Amino acid sequence: MPPRSSTKSTRTSTTASTKSSGGFNPRASTASRASSAANVDYPTETPDNALRTQVATVFREAQKTTASHRKLIVKMRKIQEACCFEPTSAKNKSAASDFSEDDFNTEFVRGVLRVMPIKKSEGVGEKTIRFIGLFLRHAVEKDNEAMGEVDEDASTMPETPGTRLTGVLIETILPLMTAKDKFVRYRSTQLISHIINSLDAIDDDLFQKLRSGLLKRIRDKEAMVRAQAVLGLGRLAGNQIEAGPDSDDSDDDGAVGLLEKLLEVLQNDPSADVRRSLLVNLPILSNTLPYLLERARDQDAATRRAVYARLLPALGDFRHLSLSMREKILRFGLRDRDETVRKAAGRLFRERWIEDCAGTPPPADGQQVEISPPSVDALLELLERIDVVNSGVENGVALEAMRGFWEGRPDYREAVVFDDAFFETLSAESAFLCRSFNDFCRSEGNGKFEALIEEKLPEVTKVAFYLERYIKVLIDAIKRAEEHQVDDEDEQGEEEGDTVEQEFIVEQLLHIALTLDYSDEVGRRKMFALLRQTLSIPELPDEVTKLTVDVLRDMCAPDPKGEKEFCSIVLESVADVHDTILDDNGEGDADGDDESFHSARSEVSGDSTPTKRGKTKTPELSEEEAAAKAIKEITINMKCLHIVQSMLSNVAGDLQQNDHLVAMLNNLVVPAVRSHEAPVRERGLVCLGLCSLLDRSLAEENLMLFMHFFSKGHTALQITALHILTDILNVHGAQLLSANPALLKVYIKALRSGAKSPEVQAAATVAASKLLLGRVVSDHQVSGELLKTLVVAYFEPASSDNQSVRQALNYFLPVFCYSRRENQELMASIALDALHMLYNVREGLDDDDADVEDEMVSLSTIGACLVDWTDPRKCYSPGGATAGLLLETDKKVANVNGDVHLEFAKNILEKLDGNLNKEEKKIIASLLGKLYISPTSSEDLLREVFADISDMVDHPPLSDAPSRNALYKIHVSLGKIINALDATASAAPGAGYAGSSRRSVSVSTSRRSVSAAPEATAADRTAVLLNDDEVIKEESEEDTMGDGTATEGDGDGDDTVIGPGSTSRRNRGKTPAAAGRSSTGTVASAAPGEDDSLVDDLLSEDGEEDVTM
Repeated sequence: MPPRSSTKSTRTSTTASTKSSGGFNPRASTASRASSAANVDYPTETPDNALRTQVATVFREAQKTTASHRKLIVKMRKIQEACCFEPTSAKNKSAASDFSEDDFNTEFVRGVLRVMPIKKSEGVGEKTIRFIGLFLRHAVEKDNEAMGEVDEDASTMPETPGTRLTGVLIETILPLMTAKDKFVRYRSTQLISHIINSLDAIDDDLFQKLRSGLLKRIRDKEAMVRAQAVLGLGRLAGNQIEAGPDSDDSDDDGAVGLLEKLLEVLQNDPSADVRRSLLVNLPILSNTLPYLLERARDQDAATRRAVYARLLPALGDFRHLSLSMREKILRFGLRDRDETVRKAAGRLFRERWIEDCAGTPPPADGQQVEISPPSVDALLELLERIDVVNSGVENGVALEAMRGFWEGRPDYREAVVFDDAFFETLSAESAFLCRSFNDFCRSEGNGKFEALIEEKLPEVTKVAFYLERYIKVLIDAIKRAEEHQVDDEDEQGEEEGDTVEQEFIVEQLLHIALTLDYSDEVGRRKMFALLRQTLSIPELPDEVTKLTVDVLRDMCAPDPKGEKEFCSIVLESVADVHDTILDDNGEGDADGDDESFHSARSEVSGDSTPTKRGKTKTPELSEEEAAAKAIKEITINMKCLHIVQSMLSNVAGDLQQNDHLVAMLNNLVVPAVRSHEAPVRERGLVCLGLCSLLDRSLAEENLMLFMHFFSKGHTALQITALHILTDILNVHGAQLLSANPALLKVYIKALRSGAKSPEVQAAATVAASKLLLGRVVSDHQVSGELLKTLVVAYFEPASSDNQSVRQALNYFLPVFCYSRRENQELMASIALDALHMLYNVREGLDDDDADVEDEMVSLSTIGACLVDWTDPRKCYSPGGATAGLLLETDKKVANVNGDVHLEFAKNILEKLDGNLNKEEKKIIASLLGKLYISPTSSEDLLREVFADISDMVDHPPLSDAPSRNALYKIHVSLGKIINALDATASAAPGAGYAGSSRRSVSVSTSRRSVSAAPEATAADRTAVLLNDDEVIKEESEEDTMGDGTATEGDGDGDDTVIGPGSTSRRNRGKTPAAAGRSSTGTVASAAPGEDDSLVDDLLSEDGEEDVTM
């Protein structure tokens, strides 16, 4: 089909159509376009014609459903060809043949412009824009087919109807990206980005214009516009990088600059949609990958999920990532707080990463992952790729990853085989594979997988033989590494690596042994003898020693008799280990007949603890030999203490009832605590702390010792002492804290040590939180002092960099306050003292320091937190609504007892009558307006607080408007409740006015304006002017007028005046106390029909319900 000549293409059509046509279904989009249609600069309308009817019909059908888009694209292309090319014959001539290419472009752009004002919520906009992008792509492809082969390396694009239409459309839409209306900017940016992602090539001039226009939109105030802008820029950045630095079409500096801007948006844009759009559209390069993976810690759960569900699968083979990246990705995903992220990370591990190791090619876009048959070799490689030796330890991420793997891959559960050949050639990965399978089958499915254990794992006797074999290999490797100290670093590294791997294998076998069934007596005896012998080996690593002791305790009976047997066995091993000191010095024969535990007496302190053996003449030792002997003794004694520590962690009986433990305490632990060697002394302290948990008298005797270690020790020792003291209080009760006042000072000192020792402060914060939350500390004064110190530590700038403290308190303070009413009362009692301390802290800061606001929140925010923590509506009550579930329709929660806030109000009033400075009084006075006043509170307390508030209203301590507003607000709230109580009492049969001697407040405020008494002076007129439809607002100090009065009003004289200087119209001239009382002493309430809008408005600010008079 030959193209039309330029002379024909410029002709205008005279054919007119009498049928009116529109661009879209008016019922679908007219309403949504009404608000923004005026912002689009539509071209001058030309008369309707046949071409417009055809184009508009296609657009109308395209907005209905995407299923017909392919057919409509073909139809639109035929219309375009009819306008752009000469018909081959008269038979092929259509109505559109009378129009030129310019006519078609004009009508097409006209239809596109009708999409611009459509709101985001309208689905027709998305469908139409998708149709436009698909049509432009189809048109360009058809034009290229018609032109034949095109040189891809050509610097200029060929001129075709498709490229000309694209240019005209983009030139028309680009100015709309800066329109005032947000929906016009959104649709225009969306269309531009869609066109960029639909086309394979674009003109250089248009490219620069598009890049400039989209870059401006990444700073748009609307997140939906920014999200669409980054979609297009991501494609542009990717294309520029792919073009390469040697290409004429590549502006390398521009590409790098564009990438830097997009990465900055990825890190800092406040909208999660924008960050997520960039995450899945930015090119994956070596310099962008760290920023993309960083989104695994994004605050938005959907963005974090996109990292595991979209980014990492698209990355390809995970083995290209570094080892640290793999470990972090797994840890962040499997331990995410959002369940969907954890599921996505588990699916990535068991479906994509295992397939990478199995050699399965990655799926194409939109295709399902092809699951290959189970391959144990691939699974072992996967474990090796995540460094299972380091990640498979306690609290390592490999255990969590494999738990999800076994759960999600039943084919691997059935395929694995743990036969003799498997156990004879164990590696670190295969040992961990067996251990994780054993843990999963025993802990998951409520015993559903127990049959797999019986089927696949060997019996206890075989496990014992395998364990004995690998323990021997481990000890040989350790001895070989000690004896052959080589200078070559490579050989030494290989020796150490082999030792670490053998140790890991033994640990995994011991973990399996912890879960075995020892009902088989033959297997039990074999395992028991093996572990007893193993525990006596001095070279045994610490972790293996601990697991060995744990297995021994599991094999002994759980009763006191079994516990004594366990202790005797372990202490015999301790004696054997300690006797190696004598064996090495050739003195084994002298005391070889001493089989008692006394032979394990500590010799750590050297000459300070002489024994009979010290009198024996020994040959003189050289300086090096003496140093080696001392080191050997320290090592052996540290080993003995570690075995004892592991044993004490598995003992729960009374210390005095176990002779073995008493002997161990006197002969090993006490000498170790008195040792001059710091490592021995510190480990002895831990053992003494564990012994103190078993005996109260021992704990009382050594409290001063633990406190001494805290005051004189280094940071690690201070933390250890804090842990011991906290455990003692948890086990033996808080009476020890009351009997030892110095113990409280230890916690207070630790909590205030943030500047010197952040780690100590963090440990003390967790310890004090446990004591308070567990109600271990019940003394009001002690618990109040601890809580006040925690509140100050939470807000003070010294803890701003200590995230451990902030995170612990961020959880503890709300949970503590909302869990019990008594806890809220405790918080209310110390809140103002804590606020006073924080006020002094803030006053001590340099006002010129720009970081003050960043390090410490404002005191008004702190006060709001204190009020919120003491809100009785959020406190948990058994059988009622739980904290945080306050609903508007829940009447019971809305009428909870509010005595906590009434007591808080009393404390505030006492402080206002005190000698605080004016600024601090303003801060605490503003809290009065935030308190919840419940009509179901104690009547006596309500009347008492109301009387104090009334006196405060008569003699206000502050003259600024915010403070007076808060005072008047609580005064009116209390007055309405008191009036209701008095009205109820007076309405009771035979009951007179019981509260005639009490102060009341009138709630009969008229809607009409009431001016102050003429004789009132300006100083006495502390009035607050309110509109009929407004409530008293919480004003900041910056908004307060210079004369201290508030001037809210509508300016028409229809204001209401509240305050001690003015009263309602019918009470004018009376004192405030008598303003609400009639001559007979009864309460004057609003008559039916009178408007009580002011009181309602005042109370509606906190959502309180009206009280029926």
